[in-house]
Amino acid sequence: ISSQAYRYTVPAHPQRSGQFAPLFGPFGVCINGVPLDPGAAEFFHGDRGSGWQYEALSGAVDLGLDENHAHVQPTGAYHYHAAPTLLLNEASLNPMQHSPLIGWAADGFPIYALYGWDENENVRQMASSHRLRAGARPTGENQPGGTYDGTFVADYEYIEGAASLDECNGKQVVTPDFPDGTYAYFITEEWPFIPRCYAGTPSADFSHGGPSLRGPTLVWPGSWGQIKKR
Repeated sequence: ISSQAYRYTVPAHPQRSGQFAPLFGPFGVCINGVPLDPGAAEFFHGDRGSGWQYEALSGAVDLGLDENHAHVQPTGAYHYHAAPTLLLNEASLNPMQHSPLIGWAADGFPIYALYGWDENENVRQMASSHRLRAGARPTGENQPGGTYDGTFVADYEYIEGAASLDECNGKQVVTPDFPDGTYAYFITEEWPFIPRCYAGTPSADFSHGGPSLRGPTLVWPGSWGQIKKR
């Protein structure tokens, strides 16, 4: 592991786009400067075109995840694949209280973990609406076969209304930081753990192609910096 110099920009006044945008890199960045990057780089038979991407937390591929559900890339960069355990402990996450702010998504909306308020401001554990598919995967060339068991990302499907969160693990809510309401994302105990899509327009800084600056923005000037309005 080694220190990294990150500069991410996100919209200071995010808006929902009316459609969900797919993940194309890290989903967002935590308040400690560590990226949230749920996707694994490994695919069935090494074929990215197959569409069968391994799920990082399934254990099918040994990524060397630590107690934070995180690991180190060859560049020395450290990132989370699910709930950042020690960060949540440091932030005093409490099941009896609304989650503290955990980070910012690439589209500028806030990220919380596990616990939020319902419409009456009672604390509830937020739950994913994704479920394992029923039956068996297709068989044939570049098809893994076998039962849908969570080994692959495609083993899961979104069931509208199955739980409290939408397809991107988000919801329009009131939070301590946004008393007038905001769309917000939640890290959950169930898949997808970290959201896999965006309700707004994600900043290109979070793509694997590299950063670019645009405004107005919230600026994250370094891996342990402070978020500032711009």
